Amino acid sequence: MAETTEQRRDPVDAYFYLLATMAFFGSAFTSSKVVVGHVPHQVAAALRFGGGALILVLILAVAARGGRIGSFSWRDAVRAGLVGLLGVFAYNVFFFWGLSLAPSIDGSIIVPVLSPVLTTGALLVMGRETASTARVVGLVLGVAGAVVFFLGIGDGGGGVSGKRLLGDAVYLLGAAAWAAYSITSKRVLAGMEPLRATTYGTVAGALGLVVLAVPSVPDVDWGGLSGGVWANVVYLAIGPTAIAYLCFYRGLRSVSPSTATVVMFAVPVFGVTSSGIFLDESFTAVQVVGGVIMLAGALLAVTQGRFLRRPGGRTAAAPAAAAPAVAAPRDAGAS
Repeated sequence: MAETTEQRRDPVDAYFYLLATMAFFGSAFTSSKVVVGHVPHQVAAALRFGGGALILVLILAVAARGGRIGSFSWRDAVRAGLVGLLGVFAYNVFFFWGLSLAPSIDGSIIVPVLSPVLTTGALLVMGRETASTARVVGLVLGVAGAVVFFLGIGDGGGGVSGKRLLGDAVYLLGAAAWAAYSITSKRVLAGMEPLRATTYGTVAGALGLVVLAVPSVPDVDWGGLSGGVWANVVYLAIGPTAIAYLCFYRGLRSVSPSTATVVMFAVPVFGVTSSGIFLDESFTAVQVVGGVIMLAGALLAVTQGRFLRRPGGRTAAAPAAAAPAVAAPRDAGAS
């Protein structure tokens, strides 16, 4: 009986951690945009993850000293570091680059909505999840919505804004990087504590971002940065970085990559709200239509239409259906 209760609690805890991650991620779009407005995007990324890495190293050291962390393994460190180069370095190069070109409100839609579409599509291609009519239709809708969203980009006069279009294309690359990160992270989690995996990955990615930022450091007027900018840097290092990535790893232990990314649909709520309130950003009407189509397609692709069914019909079968997807990455890694 106790074992059954624990099994039921694990998914609930996983979704709690993932939802907390997405709340931090949503606010990160606005906060990062503030920092990018005062320093080059390479420096902004290095400040955020350099600070986040230091915080995680301190937490890991305290946990290890208290005996709450298992033995050290160079193999685990290398594997987590390589994944960190993808999810921390590559993703945030695109993330901050996109922020320097396009409104943060665009990124808060493109990245969290298209990442699940790309994740599901990749898992289908690799044969790790099954293709159904609902998923195929959802993937098509997701792509169609992205096309409409991009076509809706315009400046104040109604023409196409090349800078914003480029920025949204960079956001799309960021969504692809995060999808790849969500899939590969499952292998790292096999037999490895979330705190250690998060720390190794963040440190590796932060080192890459620091190296990339070095040439731009002389261009920063450090003495002219306001207290508000530094407050945003500190918040980004603690909340959307150290805490958020740790929560993401903890949540991903119990659910499949595609299921985990469903929770990313909460990011636009936080991102759009904060961008509208603090940055006074907005969409064009066509972009709103494209965003709705993307969201519908993503939900359909990831959930296989379960959100359209009446509750109570297949609730008992849902956990069993998700089990193979959770185990698949570990089986692939072992083989």
